[in-house]
Amino acid sequence: MRRRALAVAGQLLERRLNSDTSDYVGPQAPCQCGVAARYAGRRRKGFETVVGRLMLVRAYYHCCGCGQGFCPRDRALGLEGTSLSPALTRMVGQVGAMVSFAEGSELLWELAGVPVPAKQLERKAEALGREISRDESDLVEPEPPVAATMYLGMDGTGVPVRASELKGRAGKQPDGSAKTREVKLVTVWSAEGRDEEGNPVRDPGSVSYSAAIESAASRDTDELPSQFAQRAEREGRRRGFEHADRRVVLGDGAPWIWNLAEEQFPGAIQIVDLYHAKGHLWDVAKAIYGAGSELADQWAKQRRTELDEGKIDDILAALQAHADTNEEARKCFHYIARNRGRMRYPEFRAQGLCVSSGVVEAGCKLAIATRLKRAGMHWTVAGANAIIALRCCKLSGRFEHFWERRSEPAAATAGTAP
Repeated sequence: MRRRALAVAGQLLERRLNSDTSDYVGPQAPCQCGVAARYAGRRRKGFETVVGRLMLVRAYYHCCGCGQGFCPRDRALGLEGTSLSPALTRMVGQVGAMVSFAEGSELLWELAGVPVPAKQLERKAEALGREISRDESDLVEPEPPVAATMYLGMDGTGVPVRASELKGRAGKQPDGSAKTREVKLVTVWSAEGRDEEGNPVRDPGSVSYSAAIESAASRDTDELPSQFAQRAEREGRRRGFEHADRRVVLGDGAPWIWNLAEEQFPGAIQIVDLYHAKGHLWDVAKAIYGAGSELADQWAKQRRTELDEGKIDDILAALQAHADTNEEARKCFHYIARNRGRMRYPEFRAQGLCVSSGVVEAGCKLAIATRLKRAGMHWTVAGANAIIALRCCKLSGRFEHFWERRSEPAAATAGTAP
């Protein structure tokens, strides 16, 4: 019944649009190249819309200057260069951000009665993601900080890519090859709320994400910061991070995070995620005493207590005792020593600060893994970055604003097609 009603609505709309010949603007029309294009009759083209397929007959102009043709009505309705209406393109963006292309195609058919093949959905969703990526890079509208204390976290996670995207890249496979490329993610949030024990809790709706497969490395001779450093700076500026009364950068202890923090967010409090630090100590306990042994459990618990109490010297002494004979202990010793200033957990807690990067860890899963790390997926870097941009935009609550900006040119002319 619903599909029949939509079909009737589509027929009426098609008749209405085709009866309007006001898109004929005269024997000539201005082309975007600056040369006047000549009228060359009316052309037919089919478009998929949310009310079904419409066959529109439009005035067509051909430009001798650039050799291209165009239809003013396509521009007015937001249909230029596509066979999907703006409303349907919006739906494609929604499902492409959240589920696989095959699942998205099935959802559009089952829920809206619109046939969009998976491959077409893939092309359109990725094209939309590229638009969003350009928009993210070009448009930064700073907001006031949402809280007195703002947190910024960074992390990386691998996504499976095609073999052609891995040539010459070292990895963690037994033969030294790589199966993935690393997505780097920046997350900004606030945590003014408290749980029953008084620990900071992420404020609902305060989290935003920005990510891509791009480098965080830069050389002293580079004129500009790395691509990811620029992304992190944009996201911080967008969220008003620099204007917060207290600014905190959280990370797992990787040197690139702190190098970037020093460059882009000088003066921010730097905190190593407490649970990553405890995880390293557990690894040492297992390496020394064996996984599951009582001695390993006792040693790890003692080190964890010392970490909670801020007794870094005691931890270093315990690690030093095994550093000469155990590689895990040696690595952990340098890790703790390098980051001890970022592990002042009693002090941070007394100030009411988060000491966990759980929001960032969850972001890697929610923004990246849930969509891009499913069985059988192998991405191109360009395709992955497009869908990552689309998904981050959606999860950060920015899709509506992007769509409003995207629709403004067509809306100012004649509205948009369904």
